Amino acid sequence: MLLEVKNLQTHLRAGGETVKAVDDVSFHIERGETFCLVGESGSGKSVSALSVIQLLPRDISSHPGGEIWFEDRQPDGRIERVDMLRLSEERRRQIRGSRISMIFQEPMTSLNPVFTVGDQIVEALRLHRPEMGDAEARERAVAALAQVQIPKPDERFHEFPHRLSGGQRQRVMIAMAMACEPDLLIADEPTTALDVTVQAEILRLMRELQEKNGMGILFITHDFGVVAQMARRLAVMKLGKIVETGEVKKVLTEPQHPYTRQLIEALPENLRKRRASTVIESPATVEPPRIAEAPLVDLNDVRIHFPVRKGLMRRVVDHVRAVDGVTLSIPQGQVLALVGESGCGKTTLGRGILRLQDITSGSVRFEGEDISTLSPREMRPFRRRMQIIFQDPASSLNPRMTVAGALTEPMAVHGIGGSLEERLHLAQQVLDQVQLPADSLWRYPHEFSGGQRQRIGIARALVLNPSFIVCDEVTSALDVSVQAEILQILLALKAERGLTLLFITHNIGVVEYLADTMAVMYQGRVVEYGPTEQVSNRPRDDYTRKLLAAVPRLDLARISHRSDTGGRITA
Repeated sequence: MLLEVKNLQTHLRAGGETVKAVDDVSFHIERGETFCLVGESGSGKSVSALSVIQLLPRDISSHPGGEIWFEDRQPDGRIERVDMLRLSEERRRQIRGSRISMIFQEPMTSLNPVFTVGDQIVEALRLHRPEMGDAEARERAVAALAQVQIPKPDERFHEFPHRLSGGQRQRVMIAMAMACEPDLLIADEPTTALDVTVQAEILRLMRELQEKNGMGILFITHDFGVVAQMARRLAVMKLGKIVETGEVKKVLTEPQHPYTRQLIEALPENLRKRRASTVIESPATVEPPRIAEAPLVDLNDVRIHFPVRKGLMRRVVDHVRAVDGVTLSIPQGQVLALVGESGCGKTTLGRGILRLQDITSGSVRFEGEDISTLSPREMRPFRRRMQIIFQDPASSLNPRMTVAGALTEPMAVHGIGGSLEERLHLAQQVLDQVQLPADSLWRYPHEFSGGQRQRIGIARALVLNPSFIVCDEVTSALDVSVQAEILQILLALKAERGLTLLFITHNIGVVEYLADTMAVMYQGRVVEYGPTEQVSNRPRDDYTRKLLAAVPRLDLARISHRSDTGGRITA
């Protein structure tokens, strides 16, 4: 048995209070097995994983009870069974990264912004393989980048994290974790930021490395499609406890606990397509939506090119054509889903529409007015009506500002609310809409889980009562039940206010539930565009068909096959 967790308790101290983040949790993982932990944000999944690898800050965490037994493989091949809770810190450092590796949920806060991605992988290799030379370590790092489908790995080796897309940064994290070929890989939402084609490749790669090395995987996810593909057994967590555990097929087809049934019913494919009819209380007085004859947002041959500079004089030798001739229209009150692989230009196009990124040529019209050539000062009146929800909430929220400050500051800038008390009241209303408690106003971003931070990002966009929002992977960090709530909130707001959304996502299930129209991007161009039902069910382009084929589904026949093969993943 590679890992055995017995009656684990993990308590966290904050503000003079103690929280039982993990409360009497037990599970085990065999060599070559994938075990999934599933649950909502704040349920204790990530804290359980951090407890296993012993990465929690010691000044705020403690383990009043429990054991974490791990089979530590020595250089001479001997196996020593050790309790991670009772090892010296020096011994833990020897195990971490070498025998147990972890893929973290948020790559931008895990990668060092002042070092290239290649140097960071080499650092991990040299730390745990001191006999490895510089040339060999570099070659190994480039090979690791190539394994996770990073294009031009020799060139990307020298890139800094901020120059990569969200999905590419996540792939770098996976490459770094797998470089030392660990015995146990802890994967905390490792495919959350990846599009479906790359996700399929990453899951296949993890299965191949698992077969090759007999590696065990503790897989934390909220995607039941991924659970169905990867694991034989799973455990469902709620409020620090495991409420249900067992074979994947049995749990998914015959859930016993009400919470498990709630999670499965919240899957996008299980949600009945409908438009919310309930009226959500608005944070400010809202005029009835007007019917626009022209599209609210109209793009005509938009191009966004970035110069490539080389040489001592940094001369322009080429251009990266991130967006290369896109023409789209988004009618008032509709949702356009923009789908494609990481690096295809989705986020760049969204930023270009909002003029957060200058466009090279073409035109962007908002409410009939061409905004593509406006100066920053001329754009200011449009900022309140055009908002964005960023992909990575941890890096887009100011860590020194409370939630109250993050929500009331933009209201003060745009003249919403006559006093601080009124703005706080409006902020509280928006927090209620995104399912956050009242005391969230006075807490800092680091005190929230990943999914809760994403809801704060959504609230920050809603406080200005905009008519158009660019949603950049806003549900990728959310568990399925909260995702369903957010989607229903967006649909309700859309119905009440005539809210118009550009929804950037790789989750086809969300697209089919939420979007009126769907555009598929590939290498900076839109290769297919039309009603969602038509594109998802009758795609015309080969790339669209490839994209849809890679979507993880609840394939019970595949689950049954894994059960018959004794729980090992078969390629």
